[in-house]
Amino acid sequence: MINRERVLATFFELLSINSPSYGETAIARVLSARLKTLGFKVRRQKYEGSFNLIAKKKGVSGDPPIMLSAHMDTVEPTDGLSYGEFDGVIKSLGATILGADDKCGMAEILEALAALLQHGLPHPDIEVVFTSVEERGLVGAGHLDFSLIKSRHALVLDSHGRVGKVVLKAPTHYTYNMTVTGRAAHAGIEPEKGISSIRAAAMIISTLEDGRIDDETTANVGVISGGTATNVVPLETFIKGEVRSHDDAKLQRVKSGIYDSARHSALKCGATLKIDEKLEYSGFKIDREDPFSKLLAQVFAACGLEVEYTASGGGSDANVFNRNGITALNLSCGMQQPHTTQEHIHVEDLTLGSAVALGTITGFSGLKR
Repeated sequence: MINRERVLATFFELLSINSPSYGETAIARVLSARLKTLGFKVRRQKYEGSFNLIAKKKGVSGDPPIMLSAHMDTVEPTDGLSYGEFDGVIKSLGATILGADDKCGMAEILEALAALLQHGLPHPDIEVVFTSVEERGLVGAGHLDFSLIKSRHALVLDSHGRVGKVVLKAPTHYTYNMTVTGRAAHAGIEPEKGISSIRAAAMIISTLEDGRIDDETTANVGVISGGTATNVVPLETFIKGEVRSHDDAKLQRVKSGIYDSARHSALKCGATLKIDEKLEYSGFKIDREDPFSKLLAQVFAACGLEVEYTASGGGSDANVFNRNGITALNLSCGMQQPHTTQEHIHVEDLTLGSAVALGTITGFSGLKR
């Protein structure tokens, strides 16, 4: 029931619209118009800096609603985006990203909805949520007004890889900022009166757990900055890092260990240390025996695919949805090597992703809850 040429045309139209984070207005206009032609009522839920699109359509089955979601923004560079199709693969020509993350997800959702209408298929109430500023830390999802959402199950099309993968587990993610304060002095006249915050920061970093801690936990120091001139013993240095884990106990242990080690190193250098942390998003874990997971396995089988359950090392809007009481499964929608100029997608995955979305909508009415 999926129209290959239609989903391709939709995907190419979306690719042609530049939509960086906080610049989603143009693409939202196109999405709103398309959703309205498919019988949806569309509203913009504004928040400071941007907005989310929320669209709803009544079903005929009387069953609980289902939500489909993808995000409108892309990473950059996208200006002057150039791409081509080569032997069934759509790829960036190398100067920009492709933007399949997450325009393939939106195209597949729109195609599923078009096929649903074209063939007059019965369906439950449908809610479509296209979020903004996902690439800057799930900002749109974090500002979503969940009082407007009635669905308790969601399909999120925003994972990389060939169609067939379902993310059942994603980590909790904390970031931290450390401010290391030493004592300034003239580096050529009286350096012995100074305390180098850079040297203290170097000692701190050298003692921290870093990289892959175990199969569920990672840590990374990603940014260091400080100092004002070569002739000044630096007063302040800033360290930015993160910790992620699928296990909350492990995450707290590693995070506490990093902070304790940093304080000890700073004290040893005679510097002071301030630590600020932020919860970027909470993790989730969905059992493969969950009825919604089992429904997806049936849908994949009907599409000739064998489901591959996977754990993600990163976050998505599904993290936010699950935290707010919605069982949200993040599916691979075909994008490969996202966030790079080698980004590409197989045309076959556009059609398969659309078929999976369609099968989930039509099969949702039979879900045992």
